[in-house]
Amino acid sequence: MSESILQVDNINCAYDNVPVIFGVSFEVKEKELVAIVGANGAGKSTIMKTIAGLLHPKKGTIRFKGQDISHLPANQVLRKGISYIPEGRRLFAKLSVEENLELGAYIEHNRSEIEQRKREVLTLFPILGERSRQIAETLSGGEQQMLAIARGLMSKPELLMLDELSLGLMPSLVESVMETILRIKEQGTTILLVEQKVQESLEIADRGYVIQTGKIVQSGSSEELLNSDEVKKAYLGM
Repeated sequence: MSESILQVDNINCAYDNVPVIFGVSFEVKEKELVAIVGANGAGKSTIMKTIAGLLHPKKGTIRFKGQDISHLPANQVLRKGISYIPEGRRLFAKLSVEENLELGAYIEHNRSEIEQRKREVLTLFPILGERSRQIAETLSGGEQQMLAIARGLMSKPELLMLDELSLGLMPSLVESVMETILRIKEQGTTILLVEQKVQESLEIADRGYVIQTGKIVQSGSSEELLNSDEVKKAYLGM
């Protein structure tokens, strides 16, 4: 079995001293696609921001490749090899597609390496190659989501964290975003995905964790969770 690349151990997190996450523990193994699923407001994005270094846990530890990163700032977490694609895309709206991609690689100084990465992400998202001079805010919602993922891949992460990618996308686009995530996984990137769309994300994940009001209430293989009566009743409308 592959090694754990990320270990989150018993973390508590708060916003403005209001507790939001209570004793959450989980792990992601190398080359796995792990989904954290749950309703809006359950605390999924808070967990992601805490791993990414935008928040710090009040208690507990986060280890990446065996190193404690619990209190590192976000730019150092990125340098360690974790790329976080936040909810709502957060593109540089007034810059072109190409400029957004370049900024995704700001920690890399080797020009030929940056060009190589660009070729790789444009193979994954050919439409962005056609739109390279276009201003990001003029892209469609689906294209903006592709650009957000592509920009996240430009730092060549060992762990890619995707936060609510399906938000605001029409169903046909959600399907194509999920297919893209699978393709990225097949290329060897480890992925942590948080999603409200429980069925869609568990269908592509290896394993999953279900979160409710800041606590993990269930975990297992995707198949186990999709077949669980609690998950069916709470999230799949069955």
